[in-house]
Amino acid sequence: MQRFTDERKPSTPDEIWFLEHPPVFTLGMNASAAHVLAPGDIPVVQIDRGGQVTYHGPGQLVVYPLIDLRRAKLGVRDIVTALEKSVIQLAAEFGITAEARREAPGIYVAHKKLGSVGIRIRRHSSYHGVAVNVNLDLEPFQRINPCGYQGLEMTQLAELGGPSSVDSAAAALEPHLLRALGFL
Repeated sequence: MQRFTDERKPSTPDEIWFLEHPPVFTLGMNASAAHVLAPGDIPVVQIDRGGQVTYHGPGQLVVYPLIDLRRAKLGVRDIVTALEKSVIQLAAEFGITAEARREAPGIYVAHKKLGSVGIRIRRHSSYHGVAVNVNLDLEPFQRINPCGYQGLEMTQLAELGGPSSVDSAAAALEPHLLRALGFL
């Protein structure tokens, strides 16, 4: 995604990538390594997004909107809000009440975190994005202070009555995200 962003031209079409990562803890640019409590055999990687530490692994949907924000007439807050809103709408589709919190970016169900947001803007283009817990082993989140919050509990769509596969979650999320970004 960094290469795509660095090489894109004003005419390069926007792309949205839906994927899963192998197990990895990622630290945002200004993250404190003190929030990584016991990584064990899971690699810890410093990356160039905002935010603190999070975990990515199989069963989690990761979405990277690679968008020319100037052309799309979107600001940083607009894209963060679109990412959060699309996941909230996805959850609602399955009868799950989710919300965003301005003071702590991400998507929450009750007091548990369902999705994490961390983006980067370079050359007026966005990359990184949102990670939505679909159906994964949540144990690695206990090895960190997720997003810098001690004791923050995580949840996932499959436990709440939502989709149980990343593919079905991606297919259901796509139209919500395209609408939230103003592309539909």
